Amino acid sequence: MKIVILDRKTLGYDVSVDIFSKFGEVISYDTTKVNETKDRIKNADIILTNKVYVGKDELENSSIKLICVTATGMNNVDLEYTKEKNIEVKNVAGYSTSSVIQLAFSMIFYFVQKLTYYKKYVDEQNWQKSDTFTHIDVPFLELDNKRVGIIGLGEIGRDLAKKAKAFNCEIVYYSTSGQNTNSEYKSVTLEELLKTSDIISIHAPLNEKTKDLLGYKELNLIKEGAILLNLGRGGIINEADLAKILDEKDIFCGLDVVSKEPIEETNPLLKVVNKQRLLMTPHIAWASVEARKRLIEKVAKNIEDFLK
Repeated sequence: MKIVILDRKTLGYDVSVDIFSKFGEVISYDTTKVNETKDRIKNADIILTNKVYVGKDELENSSIKLICVTATGMNNVDLEYTKEKNIEVKNVAGYSTSSVIQLAFSMIFYFVQKLTYYKKYVDEQNWQKSDTFTHIDVPFLELDNKRVGIIGLGEIGRDLAKKAKAFNCEIVYYSTSGQNTNSEYKSVTLEELLKTSDIISIHAPLNEKTKDLLGYKELNLIKEGAILLNLGRGGIINEADLAKILDEKDIFCGLDVVSKEPIEETNPLLKVVNKQRLLMTPHIAWASVEARKRLIEKVAKNIEDFLK
């Protein structure tokens, strides 16, 4: 059994992939370019891919029996062609919920508590020059009684709701599919959620219903001082409109995803003038050490189940 890992670098070198050796020979590539994929997988039985695309051109005349996606989304695999050729495709779900929620709250506290300002105040040796014991020139707030609006109440959205409730937050949600009937939290229209929430967090898939869900008109509904987070998928917020609104209105935004990753030099978000209103991280929400270990274990289980 020959196993090929196409983008080992995306899993991080601090976690081991030795577990796959028990299934056969493992060949690992740090990264794989588009023109390298076909040649690298042609003699493989099983391939592992996080973001490397595998479609008809790459899979034709290969001996591949199983494709393991080392992620939840499977938009990097031609599922119609694999079904036609009886190639099994397995993804992994539920491994990163805690990791995603942790970053969401890190971003919330980053904006709410103003720690960057206060750390800088002390680091620049201003405290010892103060004529009072405290320094509260930049106001910060409490989470208690704030309204948290969640766009997309799937597993991650529900976990965010549960943990926000522990801070005595009020929870409302908007179902992007229109199919969610969760009665534990109040379902509201998108307009109401945007107008009334102090914190808005997106945990929805990218599809025809959610692409550009938040454009200039919708973003302009968000109230002054509110925090908008997107740890779902890039493309749900129109980036040009978001860049514009951040320089016009006193709202704050934390992003872990953008429409094209890695972010392009031309992305309008890189040109936002009011940088204190924008916090961007390079798609790390899914990737705590524990989450990546769970991911690898679940991929190994997928291979084991397939071989049985």
